[in-house]
Amino acid sequence: MKNYSQPEFDESYFSTDTYAEVSFERYSQYWWSNRFYAILARHYGTPHTPLLEIGCGLGHLTGQLETDFETCGVDINAWALQKAKENFRRVPFSTASAEELPFASGTFGIIIIKHVVEHLPRPEQAIRELGRILAPGGVLILSTPNLDSLLKPLKGEDWIGYQDPTHISLKTPAEWLRLIRREANLDVKRVFSDGFWDTPYIPLIPEKIQKLFFGSLGGIQAITGWPFLPRRWGESILVIARKEK
Repeated sequence: MKNYSQPEFDESYFSTDTYAEVSFERYSQYWWSNRFYAILARHYGTPHTPLLEIGCGLGHLTGQLETDFETCGVDINAWALQKAKENFRRVPFSTASAEELPFASGTFGIIIIKHVVEHLPRPEQAIRELGRILAPGGVLILSTPNLDSLLKPLKGEDWIGYQDPTHISLKTPAEWLRLIRREANLDVKRVFSDGFWDTPYIPLIPEKIQKLFFGSLGGIQAITGWPFLPRRWGESILVIARKEK
């Protein structure tokens, strides 16, 4: 695994490294991803309860859910938060670190933390905070790169999880699940993956063909909103956990 120092989460972060080719347009991969997380939130969360997105970025996921929940979002990137406030003026966005959340214990009925923990120097502290601010009966939706991805060996050092220099806390799914159970005292309800979208995996075969072949199951999952992919069948794991009442 490569060793990286941690760059600043400034404006350039959203236009460099793995974000260089990201499209924010409707029906883009980014759009489908946010739609899928919104479906998960509606399915597992209780309507109209307080919802927090940690690492809300440009605010698109939080904004999608503002009519279903009492939404708010936090991030440490001032530029991204300004864009989020411009995009969704009724949603309260604020600056906060996942490791030190400025909320009372038991505040939120649902928390979404999408691809954040791998960026943190103290992810175990962040997970303790998640358990603290989640209300009894509340739901956590967490995602992070999957070190156990079945096709990761085909990518080697070029695997997508290694390409972002701010990924300083990569762990196996088993390690993340232990932290969620031990540090946040949550009951893990479901663990699944997001599909094989880090093409190309095989030399000489055109990438468009590989996208169709390897990406089809993840695409079906994203479109239907039904999480069915086993934890090793994707580049990220997604965890649904609940705080017992």
